[in-house]
Amino acid sequence: MQMKWIVLAAAVIMYALIVIFPNKKSFASLGAALVMIILRVVGPWEAIGTLVNWNVLMIFIGSLVIADLFIYSRVPAVIANNIVEKSPSIGLAVTFILIMTGIISAFVENVATVLVMAPIALALCKKLKMDPTYFMVGLAVMANLQGTATLVGDPPSMIFADYANYGFNDFFVYQGKLSIFFVIQLGMLVGAVFFYRYFRKQGAQKINLEEKETILTWVPTVLLVLMIVGLALASFFHSGVSIVSGGIVIGLGLVGIIWYKCIRKEPKEKIISMIKNLDWDTTLFLIGIFIVVGAIAKIGLLNDFSLLLERIIGGNKLLGFVLIVGVSMIISGFVDNVPYIIAMLPVAATLANNLALKPELYMFGLLVGSCLGGNLTPFGASANVVSVGILRKEGVEVSFRTWLKIGLPFTVLTTTASSLFVWFVWG
Repeated sequence: MQMKWIVLAAAVIMYALIVIFPNKKSFASLGAALVMIILRVVGPWEAIGTLVNWNVLMIFIGSLVIADLFIYSRVPAVIANNIVEKSPSIGLAVTFILIMTGIISAFVENVATVLVMAPIALALCKKLKMDPTYFMVGLAVMANLQGTATLVGDPPSMIFADYANYGFNDFFVYQGKLSIFFVIQLGMLVGAVFFYRYFRKQGAQKINLEEKETILTWVPTVLLVLMIVGLALASFFHSGVSIVSGGIVIGLGLVGIIWYKCIRKEPKEKIISMIKNLDWDTTLFLIGIFIVVGAIAKIGLLNDFSLLLERIIGGNKLLGFVLIVGVSMIISGFVDNVPYIIAMLPVAATLANNLALKPELYMFGLLVGSCLGGNLTPFGASANVVSVGILRKEGVEVSFRTWLKIGLPFTVLTTTASSLFVWFVWG
C-alpha cells in the first residue's frame, strides 16, 4: 500500500511539472519513468521492451516525415486556393478552408496542418481587411477536432488503437456499427455551421487571389495515399497497431527522405534540418508516459480508480458517460491529453465491463471529451499555441477571454454532438 502512495505521488508531481513546464514535458515523463525503474515497480527491460509501444512511435515519426513532405509539395496550398476562388461567397470560402484543414489533419499532424494553412488564411484576411482571429482559431480547433478521426491523425488516436486493438479500418466501421471517424464527422459538421454563421456576415462576393500557388511535386501525396492504403490493408490481416502498420509508415517515411535527397537533390543541410525539427520532444514524452502509466497499472492504481468511479455512479450508465465526457473535456482544456488518455482508457473499459456495457461507449466518450476538450483554451493543444503565436507575429494578441469566446461554444457544441452520436449508436 505504501508503494502505491509513492507511485501516485510521483505521477502527480509529473503531471504538475507537465502543466507548469509544457515545453519540457519530455523531461518530466522520462524523469518519472526513471523513478519507476529505480523503485523497481518495473524493470528496465520490461519498461523498454514491453511497456513502450514502438509500433505507435514508428507510426508517429513516419507520419511526421510524410506530413513535412506533403507541405513541401504545396499540394494543400494549391487546393485551398482553388477552393477560395471557386466559392460563391466569403462565408463559404472560409468554411470550406476550415473543413479542408480538418480533413488534412485527419491524416497529417495537427501543428503541421495549421502551419501550412495559416499563410492562406492570413493572406485572405489581409485582402478582405478582416480580423484574422476567428480564422486562425478556426484552423486550430478544426485541426484538433479531426485529428481524432483516424489512426494516424494524432497520438491519442494511436494510443486508443493500441489499447482497444483497433486497426485502421476499425476507425470507420467496427462490429457493424459506425465508428469514431463518423462520430467526429458529426462534430465537424456542427463546427462548420458554427463558423459559417460568423463568416457569412463578411459579405457574398467572390474572391480572386493575385498570387497563384503551383504544385512542386505529387510524390508526397502518393506517399500519403500509400500510407492510408497500406494501413487499410494491414487492418485486414492484423488487429490493432501491429509491427506491420508501424513498418509501413516508417518505411514510407524513409522512402520520402531518400527521395528528398536523391531525386529532389535537396542539400544535406535541409534534410538534417527537417529530421532535427521533427517532434522529438513528443516522441520522448510518449516513451516516458508509456512507462509511467504501465507502472501505475501494474501496481493496481488504475483498477482502484475504476472501482472508485463505479461506486460514485452506481448503476447509472448515463451518469457515468456524462461524467467521463465532461471531466475529460475540462481536464484536457488545461492538461496534455496524452498521459490522461493512456491512464484513463483501461479505467473506462473496466468501468464499462463492470456495468455490462460495450467498452466503446465509455472509451469513445473518453476520446471525444479529451481530444475535443483541447479546443477549450489557447494552451489546450499544441495547434492552439502555434495559432496564437502566428497571430502575435501579425500584431494580434489573443487573450484567454478572447479564445474562450470562440473555443468554449465550439467545444461544447462539437463535444455534445459527437457524444450524442456515441450514446445513441453505442449505448
